[in-house]
Amino acid sequence: MSSHSFSARRRRVLLVIAVAELLVMSLWFSATAAAPELATDWGLTPSETAWLTIAVQLGFVVGAFVSSVLTLSDVVQPRYLFAASAFAGAVLTAAIAGFVTSAVPAIALRFLTGVALAGVYPPGMKIMAGWFRAGRGFAIGVLVGALTIGSALPHLLRGVGGVGQPQLVLYGAAGLAVVGAFLALWVEPGPYQAPAAPFDPGALGRMLRDRGTMLANGGYFGHMWELYAVWTWIPAFLIASISASGGGAGASETASFIAFGTIAVGGVGAIVAGVASDRAGRTVVTSVSMVTSGAASLLVGFVFGSSLLVLVPFVLVWGFAVVADSAQFSAAVSELAEESYVGTALTMQTAIGFLLTTVSIQLVPMVADVVGWQWAFVPLALGPVVGTLSMVRLRGLPEAEKLAGGRG
Repeated sequence: MSSHSFSARRRRVLLVIAVAELLVMSLWFSATAAAPELATDWGLTPSETAWLTIAVQLGFVVGAFVSSVLTLSDVVQPRYLFAASAFAGAVLTAAIAGFVTSAVPAIALRFLTGVALAGVYPPGMKIMAGWFRAGRGFAIGVLVGALTIGSALPHLLRGVGGVGQPQLVLYGAAGLAVVGAFLALWVEPGPYQAPAAPFDPGALGRMLRDRGTMLANGGYFGHMWELYAVWTWIPAFLIASISASGGGAGASETASFIAFGTIAVGGVGAIVAGVASDRAGRTVVTSVSMVTSGAASLLVGFVFGSSLLVLVPFVLVWGFAVVADSAQFSAAVSELAEESYVGTALTMQTAIGFLLTTVSIQLVPMVADVVGWQWAFVPLALGPVVGTLSMVRLRGLPEAEKLAGGRG
């Protein structure tokens, strides 16, 4: 195959799997975006409302841990695992819209949706790693950018007609996910994808003992402590801020659009960081990103209640930075981990990272109850501090030579 033909094929793969990921990941925050209406219709408590998001995180963790132990991402062809998991998540989400009228079954179905999504994100990263060796940071950055925009889509669905109509948001996300499932089936394995590996119960233990892989994971864990808590609670923060500034009328719709922008702009951040990390190194780009987002967690309280001319640019910068580094931790693990079990290493990384999010997501409203939404995000800065220290340490080790073609 000529180099031109190969480049064209991998560009097509990148486009198709990125669009598929974008569409399927609309499932993640579908119930979160519809939560104000669901809480009213079903009489949910604030705790039950929060669990509509937390259940997905926990389900993802359980699904990812099971997948890691069974090495599913390396035993099953990733496109088949991706498609089957996406379709299952769509069915579960549609079931909430069609049949559920109370908290317990909704939370159970959201948990199972999270389990299904554990079969979408890590296999998508493995597909990218199979097609891209040079430029891998950019490729996985595009994938995470697509995931980010997909995660924001339910807020857009709500903003353009879903206020007061939660079924529209849920059915819309489910329909998008079905399209994404079919797209994934068109993606063939890349030339750098390791062949299906045998089940090896010792593979996970070797990963946990690998110094470079675990430091890259440490960066990811610090990043995740902040990311999903911001994504989950930025709409509530925005509503409170807009109301405090005297803009109470239409605050919910305005907050939905700003929340969509705050999350979706991270897709641009992920792509920009992917290009930068291939040129400047993974450890540098991730550290800069975490310092920026961590500072925003500390400083956002100073723009609370401000004019939208001040608030919107601030949260857009935060949204850009908070997810920009995400793909690069995955790219780093794909370069550091044992080649035959890259899928399992990525799945383990995401499993532990998402487990941490279940704590930080619950922490933010608890802090808000004590000090108000203005300063509710301050504890999230701890994650970027820990993550930055891990990546700085990794940069000083010989293992850093494996990252970004030797750029660290």
